[in-house]
Amino acid sequence: MNTLRNDSASDNDETRAQPGTVDTASDSDRAAVIRNALTDKLRASGMITSPVVERAFRTVPRHLFVAEGTPLEVAYNADDSVAIKRDTDGVIISSTSAPFIQARMIEQAGLGPGMSVLEIGSGGYNAALLAEVVGPHGRVISVDIDPEVTDRARDLLEATGYGGRVTVVQVDAEGRIPGLDQPVDAILVTVGAWDLAPAWLEQLSADGTIVVPLRMNGVTRSIGLRREGGHLVSTSAEVCGFVPMQGSGAHDERVFLLSDQQGRHVKLRFDGDAPQDLSPLDGVLATEGTDLVAERKSWFPFGVVRGDSFAYLSVRPALDGAGVEFGARAYGAHAHAPAAALVEQIQAWDRHARGGGEPTFAYWPTGAARPQFGEHTAVLAKTHGLVTISWPPTADAAAGQGVLETERPSWPVARGSWPAWRSAAASVLSRGENGRKRTQRGMTGRFTR
Repeated sequence: MNTLRNDSASDNDETRAQPGTVDTASDSDRAAVIRNALTDKLRASGMITSPVVERAFRTVPRHLFVAEGTPLEVAYNADDSVAIKRDTDGVIISSTSAPFIQARMIEQAGLGPGMSVLEIGSGGYNAALLAEVVGPHGRVISVDIDPEVTDRARDLLEATGYGGRVTVVQVDAEGRIPGLDQPVDAILVTVGAWDLAPAWLEQLSADGTIVVPLRMNGVTRSIGLRREGGHLVSTSAEVCGFVPMQGSGAHDERVFLLSDQQGRHVKLRFDGDAPQDLSPLDGVLATEGTDLVAERKSWFPFGVVRGDSFAYLSVRPALDGAGVEFGARAYGAHAHAPAAALVEQIQAWDRHARGGGEPTFAYWPTGAARPQFGEHTAVLAKTHGLVTISWPPTADAAAGQGVLETERPSWPVARGSWPAWRSAAASVLSRGENGRKRTQRGMTGRFTR
């Protein structure tokens, strides 16, 4: 199961196995205590909501599935994923996922005794949890493209008593799964996906649920989707981060490095529609009096590029001390252009989404009948269809009113050409995901250290 806790996390954020060994005989009682404490925490946080999932987390020995030498406190930390395999460059390509997202995704799938489930992205532990949830009369198929990963998962499942309850298959899951002759009740995709493969929908029962970590403009959400006519509509969503999918379903980001005055780098990542020529951005930070790395806690990993200039989404305490304000900081000779474009997105969120309900996500496969999408719906083109994100209108938007927008000259956001801070002049008490900005003209990037 290939996941990371945070989509903007670096490899150093991934928990690494520490020296030492886990003595399963002497530590079994201690492991049970820590495992129960983890389960209690997941219940309290709302990640676990059903008795059958709770029982699974209290039963399956997670410490026997993580990398050898991992301390029990790390193995059973709700937010820790543990690396299993890295590529030749040291990049993590397989890991045991953080318990919080494993629990949440299983709950999103709505699984119960006697049901069938396909897990795309193997590791062993999550498959064992699924086996406990569906019980002896259910069916669990776990697949992965990497033979080393499937061999390891198969051995661990056998060693922990789940070998006869989980079928492990080595295959590129972009196509149909060999031997899967009947549609399954649920599909859990445990690698980051940029799109939904047609084969997944073909192998899902008519009333089944697919849970997929779907990347949209650099943000990944685990979304539970069910069929509604010729398309799928979300039943739940959870912001998360995942190691990208490999094989024919992979969708690589384009990465551009920006060097600051200290010689350190900020990565500009494009999820799609990257500019053909990024050379005008060379040196854009080298002469600016800023340190984006040091300022990491005051900005969000989203930005806009316009030619030789770029802007990123920034945050500062509100002047009245209540909450924070969103704004744009920009760099380059023509910094006003990306700053204005980003502020336009902030103001659109403020008018149409802030204070409203959670967005609804839908997936429209190629060939499905599509309605005319309204002004409160963002449309993202994918390889095999479209993703739509729809926000219920806020009371102000429905009444044709918006929040007052003001100029605040106290915080320069670009040297020379863009001397003023512009914001929606509204306090934001939570950095919530209620209304992610919608990209209009130009390029949108995601910035990470």
